[in-house]
Amino acid sequence: MSAQPFHPVPPPALAEPIRAAMEADGAPELVIEAFLGNVARWTAGEHGTIPVASLAPLGLLPTAEEFTEPAPAVLDPLLARSIVIKLNGGLGTSMGLQRAKSLMPVKADLTFLDIIVRQVEQLRATHHAPLPLLLMDSFSTHADTLAVLRERHPGFANPEGLPPAFVQHRVPKLDPDSRLPVAPPPDHPDLGWCPPGHADIYHALQTTGILASLLAAGYRYAFISNADNLGAILSPAILAAFAAARAPFWMEVTRRTHADRKGGHLARSAATHRLLLRESAQCPPDEVDDFQDIDRHRYFNTNNLWLDLQALDALLRETDGLPPLPLIVNRKTLDPSVPASPPAIQLEAAMGALIADFPDASAVVVPRTRFAPVKTTADLLAIRSDLYVLSDDYHLELHPSRHGIPPTITLAPRYYKLLADFDRRFPNPPPSLLRCDALTIATDRTFPPDTPPFIGTVSL
Repeated sequence: MSAQPFHPVPPPALAEPIRAAMEADGAPELVIEAFLGNVARWTAGEHGTIPVASLAPLGLLPTAEEFTEPAPAVLDPLLARSIVIKLNGGLGTSMGLQRAKSLMPVKADLTFLDIIVRQVEQLRATHHAPLPLLLMDSFSTHADTLAVLRERHPGFANPEGLPPAFVQHRVPKLDPDSRLPVAPPPDHPDLGWCPPGHADIYHALQTTGILASLLAAGYRYAFISNADNLGAILSPAILAAFAAARAPFWMEVTRRTHADRKGGHLARSAATHRLLLRESAQCPPDEVDDFQDIDRHRYFNTNNLWLDLQALDALLRETDGLPPLPLIVNRKTLDPSVPASPPAIQLEAAMGALIADFPDASAVVVPRTRFAPVKTTADLLAIRSDLYVLSDDYHLELHPSRHGIPPTITLAPRYYKLLADFDRRFPNPPPSLLRCDALTIATDRTFPPDTPPFIGTVSL
């Protein structure tokens, strides 16, 4: 590895009030140091952009279809040293939710959390593996998630005394002019804080002691994915290939479609020839058309990651616990549910950006079936419909007849954006979408379960 410690410090006029606010909030020193470094980079003029001129051709990538599941004699010892981590910090505020998105019914009466737990239980039973499941919650989702986990899955527990969940850190939102922490409304103090991006997992695994505990117990391989992506189940075939490659880090990518053109994509640095992740917030404003060219930039990050915990530990030791990650400057409003609220800056980093810190990191092309996230009610409509099927091992997959390509679904935000409004208009089960190519609903309609199938291109 060639990563070196990089700990810039902002001017005292910024550093002192930011440190004071974070210390009062109970932030660990490692997290304070990381955030102050991001503030220093932003203050020095780093905008977190990655211009297309800095990229080299991506080259050929391995595909998951090349991998086969090995015999139990090979696979079982690998699973015995593997863990599953799910990012569970999302509140689903864009859909009007006030608690963890993972607690929302997604397939019949099963929630994301129900399906995730059943996926892990099925793998444990099939392969006789301990397979810890760790949820990385945010300060907004932790209490509700633990309560529902105890209520709906009272017998579920992790081995080695590992907790079912840990909490990612939070950092202050910043005023775009003064660059100091914003002043939230007195009755909503939490609005002044935000997660520092899901790359905080690398700090949280250290500050909670979980990484040390996992290594001491002999665990080595981690499969990490978003809780709202039910297509992301631990694949024995990919695990075996990852272990055989002795790679430190793999990112699962899949082909971009028109619907994915605004999302981040995989790229390669012309300077280092290493792979990197380029998010939409890192695209220069005058290069948006190029960024959205799905033929030039073919693959996007599913946020399904494979990580060698020993390699991670070595990298963290080399970098004093602060691996260098590209800065993302997100321009938001103080209250994300109120567009007219004051502007605020959120300094973040992406979990997948760690791919650039390992010279031997790689990406593997996976089928679209391993990417089935729910970010909007349009996504939820697709998942709840017959477009997606839940297998016996609780793997949610796009129906085979779709050949990996879902239809484009557009729902008028005025009527369908919020979950409560959506549920009134699309009571379960929703109409069939199996033969639908594109669905646009701009009017206020209700679709009872006996609604005829949507076929071809439909506009209402």
